[in-house]
Amino acid sequence: MRQQPHRYARSARLRRAAFALALAGMVTLAACSKKEAAAPAPRPVVAVAVHADGSAAAAASLPGEVQARYSTPLSFRVGGKIIERRVRLGDVVKNGQIVARLDPADAQKNAASAQAQLEAAQHSLVYAKQQLDRDQAQAKENLIAPAQLEQTTNAYASAAAQRDQAAQQAALSKDQLQYTTLSADHAGVITAEQADTGQNVSAGQAVYNLAWSGDIDVVCDVPESALAALSVGQTAQVTLAALPGRSFKARVRELSPAADPQSRTYRAKLTLDNPGPDVRLGMTADIALAAPSSSDSSTNASANSTANASASQNGSFTVPATALFHDGTQPAVWVVRAADNALELRRVTVTRYNERTIVIGQGLKEGERVVLQGVHTVTAGEKVHVIPPLHPEDFAS
Repeated sequence: MRQQPHRYARSARLRRAAFALALAGMVTLAACSKKEAAAPAPRPVVAVAVHADGSAAAAASLPGEVQARYSTPLSFRVGGKIIERRVRLGDVVKNGQIVARLDPADAQKNAASAQAQLEAAQHSLVYAKQQLDRDQAQAKENLIAPAQLEQTTNAYASAAAQRDQAAQQAALSKDQLQYTTLSADHAGVITAEQADTGQNVSAGQAVYNLAWSGDIDVVCDVPESALAALSVGQTAQVTLAALPGRSFKARVRELSPAADPQSRTYRAKLTLDNPGPDVRLGMTADIALAAPSSSDSSTNASANSTANASASQNGSFTVPATALFHDGTQPAVWVVRAADNALELRRVTVTRYNERTIVIGQGLKEGERVVLQGVHTVTAGEKVHVIPPLHPEDFAS
């Protein structure tokens, strides 16, 4: 009976030890769970602060190409085999100059056959006329029946009609013989060769492409953002990469009413004033649009002044093309918020696409930080750590 208290005391000590071990395990698990729930470290991203280009004119500068105002294909009006080509790519031709010839053998035979038919028809007509004269003289003397005179008159009319038909056929065969010779219908420059000597061509198949001499155009594609500042009759300054230090005055002659379904740009054609012989077709051009003329409507003037004021206030920003992302179908960039270094996807308006850079006209503010690399690996709201580019000169505006 004296051993029971000792047994109860030992059992109590064991329960206290087990409770202490369980409490220590719970504390350890709580510490582990707190360590796992710690916030992840901010991701490093390459970003720089953007600064305005200092001039809104960059958004109104468009690349273009020098082209002839009129350009037409040269083709034969009959089919046949090309036996001679007298001009080559880049040759200057005059109006009426022969540029190619077809094998005329078949056309010559057709012309000779038609001429022989015409001569036979003329002889038949002469004989019918003589017979008609005789019958008319005999009819006056009542030597022949009236029916015979009617037959002679009908034979003469038929012979005259056959003679006219043979004459038209002979003229057509003569024209087809002439069509075996291809001549330039305007003075200009050969810009393309589309058939070779010995090739069989069909009627209407292009052999050359001729750019007419005279007016010279500069053709460019205008984005939607710059369309409001452009109108027919507006003047512009054109510079050519092949002629540094020189500028040419041009005037907007034509502006497409509908956008191209692929590029979503509008084709504009500007006519150069006094281009000179140094301006060659195919040269690359840079078009700086001038302010619209005073003859424009007040509505257009108000819209243009508002657009220019907005452009001068916001400025344009040139960033590397690697910074471009898309929010749905709209162009966008990743902006690092200054308050919390979190990423924000910002829609922007791109006014120009260059070879390695883009010009942003709307959507950014002075000094905002834009992500330059890895735009497809980040998400909105993600905390980041901004690091400068390894080679800052590669990302200079």
